[in-house]
Amino acid sequence: MNIIEKIIASHSGNKSVKPGEIADISIDARVARDFGGPNVVKTLEEKNLSIDDVNKTFFTFDTNPTGSDQKYAVNQHIVRVFARKHGIKVFDINNGIGTHTLFANGLAWPGSTAVTTDSHANILGAIGAFGQGMGDKDITAAFHKGKIWFKVPESVKLEFIGERPSGIYAKDIVLNLLNRFGANSLLGKSVEFYGKAINKLTLDERITIASMGTEMGAIILLFPPNQEVMDYCEQRTGRKLNNIEADKDAVYSETHQIDISKFVNMVSRPGKPHDTVDIRSEKRVRIYSAFIGSCTNGRMEDMRAAARILKGRKLAPGVVLKIVPTTDEIWQQCLDEGIIKTFKNAGALFSNAGCAGCAAGQVGQNGPGEITISTGNRNFPGKQGKGSVYLASPASVAASAIAGYITSEDDIPDHAAVFDFISDEVENIDIKHDSAEHPKKIRKYRAGSG
Repeated sequence: MNIIEKIIASHSGNKSVKPGEIADISIDARVARDFGGPNVVKTLEEKNLSIDDVNKTFFTFDTNPTGSDQKYAVNQHIVRVFARKHGIKVFDINNGIGTHTLFANGLAWPGSTAVTTDSHANILGAIGAFGQGMGDKDITAAFHKGKIWFKVPESVKLEFIGERPSGIYAKDIVLNLLNRFGANSLLGKSVEFYGKAINKLTLDERITIASMGTEMGAIILLFPPNQEVMDYCEQRTGRKLNNIEADKDAVYSETHQIDISKFVNMVSRPGKPHDTVDIRSEKRVRIYSAFIGSCTNGRMEDMRAAARILKGRKLAPGVVLKIVPTTDEIWQQCLDEGIIKTFKNAGALFSNAGCAGCAAGQVGQNGPGEITISTGNRNFPGKQGKGSVYLASPASVAASAIAGYITSEDDIPDHAAVFDFISDEVENIDIKHDSAEHPKKIRKYRAGSG
């Protein structure tokens, strides 16, 4: 069996399972957020349903941890009251993103299972666990029964060859994969990653790639845990763990060879996460705002990459940069390492941990006509506001915020671009540099938009 089949078999009481079979599997962590959580509570109470195991049941407040929206404030209060009544643990507004909470608190580990109301719960594939986002009715059933049914998916094997180029970040890796596979060719598949370059990936990098399995249409992107991941999970769970590996004769519906040496810095163009292109083709597009965070790129390595580029520099005039870490633990580490001061000195807004703009809450939203470059995982219309959103790595987002237009860290100007607005019509304008560099043509948007 391959990895997903082993996990499903071990949690369903079966010696083996095959693609297409239906299995009732036990769930190690059953979770609802402040988004979806109140509906779970409502159904449980209306149907007078019991909780199977409160020690495996949790609530996470991550979509709007500030409670700045009245609807979210009400939802959070409803959940808190229910949780106190039944003795259920709430990871409240000071904690961070729920999926990150699971492995950070030892509630998910290699080979474990988890379901949440978060559509990116398959991020747990980063540690070799099976996580799935589900609707509130399904989560209610998991709360009550402790089990939920799944159809065993087909599995795809990706074998990476070549050396990873310098300056290629985990976000670039997944955007290159989106460029190759799009949003549909891996639809409904479990995807396993192999190769020398994959084994070298850090936990933070695995998290970034696994978090965008949803955008690729995959059930999950699974990484066989390396020693770093095993050490981390054993430290967080406080116990010795068994690694999860596919059998040598495991069956896959497809096998693809990926040459990582050909990967380049990428961006996703507004509207579709899979509309990815070489960042060079979008350079000099003016931006109004930038965002670093989300479950995809709010980890410590992301914070350090952004801080390295922002240190000693200032944001371009008229550009707003919002930075949100995934967990309070990372927020505290940014404080200890002086990174928050670096962000503030550059002119950025640094907020408490949470989902931020991706969940239409907290910070990170944009307005009509606003062009944003973001480290989020989705850029559908309305997802992060009413403006247009490009997706890129933290390094490219930080570099762009300094330049005032889309660029990469190896092409940051000595002085930020100055934009002149001549009329309300859309036309080409010049970027004026104080350096000897020749003016470059870029797109001009309506003057009233920013």
